[in-house]
Amino acid sequence: MNGAALQNIRTRRVLREMTAEAVSREQIEAILEAARWAPSGGNLRPNRYIVIENAETRRLIRLVAPGMFQRAPLLILICTNWDVVAENMLPADDRSLLIDVGTAAQTMMLAAHALGLASGPVTSYSKEAVKVILNLPPAYSPEMFICIGHKAPAARPGMRAAKKITWRDLCHWERFPNH
Repeated sequence: MNGAALQNIRTRRVLREMTAEAVSREQIEAILEAARWAPSGGNLRPNRYIVIENAETRRLIRLVAPGMFQRAPLLILICTNWDVVAENMLPADDRSLLIDVGTAAQTMMLAAHALGLASGPVTSYSKEAVKVILNLPPAYSPEMFICIGHKAPAARPGMRAAKKITWRDLCHWERFPNH
């Protein structure tokens, strides 16, 4: 691949081993600015972001998040703001809402990687407990955490596929042949 953006995409990995070193305010703001540019269905922007740096708050969240293996110094929670959804008369099951969360997550992780930081998503947690811990407004639903930090020196590389998979393994042209 050529180009810095494509190289960033190709080399980004989910990393779970991070140091306790804080992420700078400048880096956090750069990641949030990148998230602002993530695609959004109808450009409605229903995502809201909760930045969590406090050690005690992160500890409480880990207690209700069995999928959070990282000890990240920074968590960014992507929420759906259901007031925005209602104002725009979208049905609650509109798939663009999930796509918006995914594009924001990937954009933040690519931004973190471009800044030399490690990151990884977490979706295994108690939504109700997170709402209480963070005192979320009723219209906000917690959708995905992005853990961000500095890669630990001895961190294992991200998971690799059992066999090398190419784009050709994942793609079909035009239509399937008759079976």
